[in-house]
Amino acid sequence: MIEKTSSGFVSRENRPLGDDLADIAFDAGRAIMAIYETDFAVERKDDASPVTEADEKAEAIILDRLKTIAPDIPVIAEESAAAGNIPEVADCFFLVDPLDGTKEFIRRNGEFTVNIALVEKGEPVAGVVYAPVLGMMALADSPDAAREASLEPGQRPADARWTPLSTRARPADGPVAVASRSHRSPETDAFLAEHGVTDTRSAGSSLKFILVARGEADLYPRLGRTMEWDTAAGHAVLRAAGGVVLTRDGDPLRYAKRERGYDNPEFIAWGRKP
Repeated sequence: MIEKTSSGFVSRENRPLGDDLADIAFDAGRAIMAIYETDFAVERKDDASPVTEADEKAEAIILDRLKTIAPDIPVIAEESAAAGNIPEVADCFFLVDPLDGTKEFIRRNGEFTVNIALVEKGEPVAGVVYAPVLGMMALADSPDAAREASLEPGQRPADARWTPLSTRARPADGPVAVASRSHRSPETDAFLAEHGVTDTRSAGSSLKFILVARGEADLYPRLGRTMEWDTAAGHAVLRAAGGVVLTRDGDPLRYAKRERGYDNPEFIAWGRKP
């Protein structure tokens, strides 16, 4: 059972939810790495997107562990959703992308993540983003408390040194943008030029949100299709670090969009509200 307290969310035995999510993501990451180091096979889903054994094993671990800590909260997870298994959700549910950045995984560049988020009334209120190759883990314990740790090989989250995450004020000499490594488009380039961006960094998966949350960039425009499980965890961390994610119309990006098939409109993640 998940409960909200003055300091954030707690699960069983009054344990901070962020600690549980960190442990779950870490164990999913270990399963991913065991496959990453082999000559793994790549298959294609009905939408032609790639999937590997790592996606499926990591999701199985996450679903099993979430059922243990929060059996009453439904979970929408990427691979289950691709198979047509999407539960009815109400005010509170989890969104899971067990391996965000499968293309980066296949390219073996390390820029893929495990994403788990808790959504409440359409907003991501807690979440974890874990990049097992990079040893980077970012957590949103609540809507206003974000932290990050660098994990040494084999080091569990509970033993790591955590530091707060906070976005920065936009630099006087112009904003820095982060853009997708795999999904850059001419429309994105036009948007960056329109907003005076001359310095751009590339990253894969939900790491783009973390660069903004860390104050290494000021905005991340995504002018193409994404799914809710792609963005919820990174959104949760950025929001807790002081950022905001808005649609092209300037509205907050919301979740539980069943009528859209749980996909997102185009959006811009900002370090500080424009």
